Amino acid sequence: MGSRPSFIDDLARDLAASRASPRPAGDEALLDAYSQTVIGALERVQQAVAHIAVERRAPAGSSGPVRGGTGSGFLFTPDGYLLTNSHVVHGASALRVTLADGAIYEADLIGDDPSTDLAVLRIGASEVLSHAELGVSATLRVGQIAIAVGSPLGLAQTVTTGVVSALGRSLRSESGRMIYDVIQTDAALNPGNSGGPLVNSAGQVIGVNTAIIPGAQAICFATAIDSAKWVITQLFAHGRVRRAHVGIAGTNVPIARKVQRFFGLDSTSGVRVMEVVKGGPAALGGLRVDDTIVAIDGLPVDGIDALQRLLDASRIGRAVEFTVVRLTQKLTLMLTPVEQALLA
Repeated sequence: MGSRPSFIDDLARDLAASRASPRPAGDEALLDAYSQTVIGALERVQQAVAHIAVERRAPAGSSGPVRGGTGSGFLFTPDGYLLTNSHVVHGASALRVTLADGAIYEADLIGDDPSTDLAVLRIGASEVLSHAELGVSATLRVGQIAIAVGSPLGLAQTVTTGVVSALGRSLRSESGRMIYDVIQTDAALNPGNSGGPLVNSAGQVIGVNTAIIPGAQAICFATAIDSAKWVITQLFAHGRVRRAHVGIAGTNVPIARKVQRFFGLDSTSGVRVMEVVKGGPAALGGLRVDDTIVAIDGLPVDGIDALQRLLDASRIGRAVEFTVVRLTQKLTLMLTPVEQALLA
């Protein structure tokens, strides 16, 4: 046998030295603090997270097999109401919910809203159930901790962590409609995460995980929980969400202070138009790409969420005053919104 290579002895000495050297106290404390934050958040929400199994019958007249799928959801009330994604449960013939403790329930669809990719289910549990606390998305800041829980690829109770990467995004849903006020995060999501909660460091739900961009890394999206709260109230009241729609896609933008002063604007931000649907109310009313919407009927529009709230059913079919900033002008345009389904 040949002599022992000298680098083996060097490696052995380096390994022994690394084992003998304690981790710097500061680094260990930082890692422990982060870990404890994530663990504490999970302890508050994890028991509310559910795995959803979906069955869909073959179309009438077809001899094809029953199709299946899976997704995620979470309980938001103690009496069995869950929030999930519309695309997870839409068109289902049967829904089966498995809770964190392994209990399995048949679920009923209360209502869904493809425009925000949200749906509400209910299970018939007789006992009081662990449920998640809904937080507030309006106060989110880019860079804060974001934790996703769900069933990616069927692996229930999977946890990933990251940060809020951006706010106020617009995203085209699987149905082709635009979802507004979307949170971008780098907490890893995969097929099956859809419908699960995105939570903050306090364990409060700040978004409903919705989508990824295939082929991209660390670019994932969740519908903001403030939008979800409004959708929930509409589904409980009417079984569906009825909205006015003008046919645009937009994004939140800040408004420079000098522009605010010059035009006497009440808001520090608005909605920049990124896309105008050909033949839609916005196009017919003269709205253009790069216009910034700052008010509707004299009420401030400081972002996508405000725009959605103001475009309610009361504005369908009647002339609505849009105030926009276009380059060096403040303009008033009259648009007549239609019901959103008509543009689907």
